[in-house]
Amino acid sequence: MSAFRASIVVPALNEGDQIEIFLERLEESVHLPVEVLIIVDTPSDTTLAGLNKYSAQKHKICGVVSELSNGPANAIRFGISVSASDVIVITMADGSDDPRAIDDLIRLIERGCAVAAASRYMAGGQQIGGPRFKKFLSKNASRAMWLMLGVGTHDSTNSFKAYSKKFISEVGIESDKGFEVGLELVAKAHRSGRMIAEVPTIWIDRAIGESSFQLRRWLPQYLRWFFYAFGPKISK
Repeated sequence: MSAFRASIVVPALNEGDQIEIFLERLEESVHLPVEVLIIVDTPSDTTLAGLNKYSAQKHKICGVVSELSNGPANAIRFGISVSASDVIVITMADGSDDPRAIDDLIRLIERGCAVAAASRYMAGGQQIGGPRFKKFLSKNASRAMWLMLGVGTHDSTNSFKAYSKKFISEVGIESDKGFEVGLELVAKAHRSGRMIAEVPTIWIDRAIGESSFQLRRWLPQYLRWFFYAFGPKISK
């Protein structure tokens, strides 16, 4: 058995020294024993240089160069493939996600959930900043899935989630573009009757640097999994 309660997979792109701030907040907030895998596409990514300056305080922290094609979806997939724990947490390197939710997300998976979402749109959650149109699409797609399908989270579109690694191995990940992995796995969990739960979180747009999110390029992938969720139930 792994000594880690979870593997935290963090896709990153040229975060440079900002990765140190992210890691300081994560180590301050996460009390359960975890490994942290910072996944980059190339050995020249500036995130690795920043990571080399950081001295871990209590968690195992590794920089990993993905062996798959470039892009966040493949970085997430590769990170999961090399992880050591039965619980996977996906969070972003830009500091927008609140790491205080991670311990609660891990415990929900350990209690039998396939997916545990950090929710911006449930009571107690909040989204501060970010492009308005992106927020409009995200919030209303999640609302439709909550109201029309009874999906167990108000925030299906958020990438900040925890998963059972066994569930992921059973349903697979088909996404290979952007951050649509989170929506894909919620849709598959819903259609296969798995438990989905949520905890509130406050998302704050990054203060330094630019987001790598590419709405126009990745929107078709999000729509694919949004409509997939409305399909008939499938056997586990």
